[in-house]
Amino acid sequence: MPKRRVRRVLTIIVVGFLVMAGGLVAVGAWVWTSARVNTIGEVEFTNPLAIPPLAPSHVDEQGRRVFDLEARPGRHNFTNGEGEGAPTWGFNGDYLGPTLRAARGEEVVINVHNGLGEHTTVHWHGMHLPPAMDGGPHQQIAPGETWSPTWTIDQPAATLWYHPHLHGETLRHVYRGLAGMFILDDEESSALNLPREYGVDDLPVIVQDKKFTDNGELNEDGGFFASLGVLGDTIAVNGVVGAYQEVETTQVRLRLLNGSVGRVFNFGFSDDRSFALIGTDGGLLTAPYELNRIQLSPGERAEIVVTMEPGERVTLRSYPPDLGNGLSDRFAGGDDSFDVLQLRAADRLRDSPPLPDRLVEIPRLDPDEAVTERQFQFSGHSINNTRMDMGRIDEVVELDTTEIWEVHAIDGTPHSFHVHDVQFQVLSVDGQAPPPELSGWKDTIYLHGRQVYRIIMRFTDYADPNMPYMYHCHILYHEDNGMMGQFVVVEPGQEVGTPPVSDHAHRHGG
Repeated sequence: MPKRRVRRVLTIIVVGFLVMAGGLVAVGAWVWTSARVNTIGEVEFTNPLAIPPLAPSHVDEQGRRVFDLEARPGRHNFTNGEGEGAPTWGFNGDYLGPTLRAARGEEVVINVHNGLGEHTTVHWHGMHLPPAMDGGPHQQIAPGETWSPTWTIDQPAATLWYHPHLHGETLRHVYRGLAGMFILDDEESSALNLPREYGVDDLPVIVQDKKFTDNGELNEDGGFFASLGVLGDTIAVNGVVGAYQEVETTQVRLRLLNGSVGRVFNFGFSDDRSFALIGTDGGLLTAPYELNRIQLSPGERAEIVVTMEPGERVTLRSYPPDLGNGLSDRFAGGDDSFDVLQLRAADRLRDSPPLPDRLVEIPRLDPDEAVTERQFQFSGHSINNTRMDMGRIDEVVELDTTEIWEVHAIDGTPHSFHVHDVQFQVLSVDGQAPPPELSGWKDTIYLHGRQVYRIIMRFTDYADPNMPYMYHCHILYHEDNGMMGQFVVVEPGQEVGTPPVSDHAHRHGG
């Protein structure tokens, strides 16, 4: 081939390569830019915040407090506007559910009727209770049936919640709207000068991100980057987009719940004011801590108290969360910012008493009493290189013992950790003392980067060799795909049994 022709061919090849490389760079730049969501200053707060009603209850002839819940389909308008809204699911309504409220020492019965056309479950997230009442994947409710778990409340006052826990389907059921708060009271917390008038100065704040189709229906497609399942670009609080709340008191208590299926929020206020953190997953802290950010992964809760001035408006925001995994965090919401909820103070406010300097005593669990240490590595969709099997018991715990679990993620992907039945205490994070937000009782924690979390817990009251509790990632896409394990609590010397496995469980990987 003549040299001139060779040069021409080489030139065409080089130019073609540069064009292709430029196109790839342009596509990469577009993907990088489009992966960031920022609604700061763009939300019109035109819709009053919906306050989930307190669920009615009655005391039966056995002295038990009885609640009734029905999971059912409906249609919900997220903007309180005109139109029939999007197809959704809810408890006793079209979307979300009422707030259950009970006191320590009460025996409760909850009649859960399944009005859906498919199986579901209802898990009492954060509750200490027998495994057969836990509402995990083994306590399925068939369409048209009613499940009536009963147990005695025996744990400190706290903000808990309830949601489905059907193996392989949890994300879809929660995303469509099946969730609600479960508030526990006790004498110690009731004696404190804290905001406590439900819906006035004590507000449930269930924060969820949503995606909508062009016709206003919920979009359940995870999209091109679906490592966390669905990451939405719109925020709903208690099922309302663009929500505001009128404030009548100088202090208001927000019971924050990250009810999303995969997104991590980093809450603060638009003017960067500080607030008092008074409680986390399992109850009140020993004292209020002044913070200006609180990061919550899916399933985590925080109780904060914010001080207001007459006539002012301030916005609760979510700032970019610290996920700890580097550049890939951009595709997991790590650079996203949202306006969440506007607080509007009246021109005249009722004075709230100052917060107590001390809240409650938290008995510390003693590491020297731990009989076992276990290690859990989170990677991909597995824990310790094993995916969920409904018929397999992964860990066996002895009743009335204390254990230390080491938990960490090793794959550079966001993960969180939730364990059923117990509230735990964080001993250390990468060998360091835990920060204030991890100093109290917890049942869910975010696994930051590759940090090692040492947590301690005690297993009391309930043993069942056949019926397991769960531990799992609370990013629900990961949970649905197998990032979950099972443990049973047994009496000393008791043989481990076999968990029940239904036909439905077999169809979903059990």
